Amino acid sequence: MERIDKLDRQILSIISRNARIPFKDVAEECGVSRAAVHQRVSRLVEDGVITGSGFYVNAKSLGYSTCTYIGLNLERGNMYKEVVKELMKIPEIVECHFTTGPYTMLAKVYARDNEQLMDLLNNHIQSIPGIVSTETLISLEQSIRRELPVKNE
Repeated sequence: MERIDKLDRQILSIISRNARIPFKDVAEECGVSRAAVHQRVSRLVEDGVITGSGFYVNAKSLGYSTCTYIGLNLERGNMYKEVVKELMKIPEIVECHFTTGPYTMLAKVYARDNEQLMDLLNNHIQSIPGIVSTETLISLEQSIRRELPVKNE
């Protein structure tokens, strides 16, 4: 990955606050051409600096009222990749991390209600070979959701 310069950081700062802002507006704010912004953004995507774009969908609007974090402990840490393959088959799991600390893995899961959550835990997640225990933490409210701030250095 190439070094990110001041203009890259300025562009990232603007588009991370509003991904739908037209490039002409970004160009105007940065004092460069629209083509320059387009080329920079394309390079940042190609280099893996920008890893996605899209919209956040409110899970509740789709009927998923329960957001849960599940700590997973594995029989052996090296079973991680096999367990991830099985977790990928469960569409309600939206994030999964290999972690340090009290859990081998941490998964973010959405469920329609507590009954579905119990089904996901008992009949899907806990039945995956290698998972020896789980701990469930239900999110009562999401207070912060944002990208990292991009500072001009």
